[in-house]
Amino acid sequence: MSLKAIALVSGGLDSALAAKIIKLQGVEVIGIAFITPFTCPETKSLAQSIGIQIHPHEVSLEYLDLLRNPRFGFGKNLNPCIDCHIFMLKKARELMSGYKADFIVSGEVLGQRPMSQNSASLKKIEKESGLDGLLIRPLSARLLPETMVERNGWVKRNLLYGFSGRSRKPQMELVKKIGLQGFGQPAGGCLLTDAGFSQRLKDLLNYQRELNLDDIQLLKLGRHFRLNRTAKLIVGRNQQENQRLINFANTGKIILRSKEVPGPTAILDTKDAGKELLDLSAGIVARYCDRKNGSVCISVDDGRNSWVINSTALEPDNLEALRV
Repeated sequence: MSLKAIALVSGGLDSALAAKIIKLQGVEVIGIAFITPFTCPETKSLAQSIGIQIHPHEVSLEYLDLLRNPRFGFGKNLNPCIDCHIFMLKKARELMSGYKADFIVSGEVLGQRPMSQNSASLKKIEKESGLDGLLIRPLSARLLPETMVERNGWVKRNLLYGFSGRSRKPQMELVKKIGLQGFGQPAGGCLLTDAGFSQRLKDLLNYQRELNLDDIQLLKLGRHFRLNRTAKLIVGRNQQENQRLINFANTGKIILRSKEVPGPTAILDTKDAGKELLDLSAGIVARYCDRKNGSVCISVDDGRNSWVINSTALEPDNLEALRV
């Protein structure tokens, strides 16, 4: 019997090992990398190391909907880990017939994440994703109930592992044993687990009902300042970010730049660009210009007209009160 499995590949250590373990048992493994605004795994070298093809699948817009109201809540930051796992596994289940796959492989490790990888959560994720018996977690399989995949003899349980807890030491030893290369940081790279990024996203969710992918990309750039309920200023931190911010300005946002001295580029996202708001924005931009004392000429361009505001740098305490 020729067997096929879909392996969810995040670009991290655990998912790569899980895929490799199943491949070593003679199963044809098809890697699936789900792309969201918060994770975008580099998989080319990893695919070569595991010896499989990894197919990217874009799910960004659906994932943004999930963030609005995750059924099982958030983790420490803005990571909806249980809902995320269920979402990804449901998507993988939908792909099974197209890839003619018999079961699904996941890199989850018992006890590694307090919220989403305890025994109760792992059982809940399997049930909610509709994969009862068809989901195998090779790194912790010996510590979990036997699956239909094992009972049917599709994989041998004695060739699976019993890893648990937060330490990656057993995984790293296994990496050396099987010669795996090309994986990302062992703990993964989801931006939703980052406290600073999560704070920015929480601010966006609080003040903006509809999100698009540009909104999320902007969260990754610059310094963010919440000016009022409908206005936010983003100030570039270096030349590369300054240019990237300009590229986003064609969506109706206002560009502010220092006219005479070196300084950042900023974009103002607002529905009501009155004088008070523009003066405040110019003062923030002036704070990051090379001239710290005296007035700074800040150019303003709203896409239709351009003009100059003579501004002085906003006081540090006032600046920090607005920082997201």
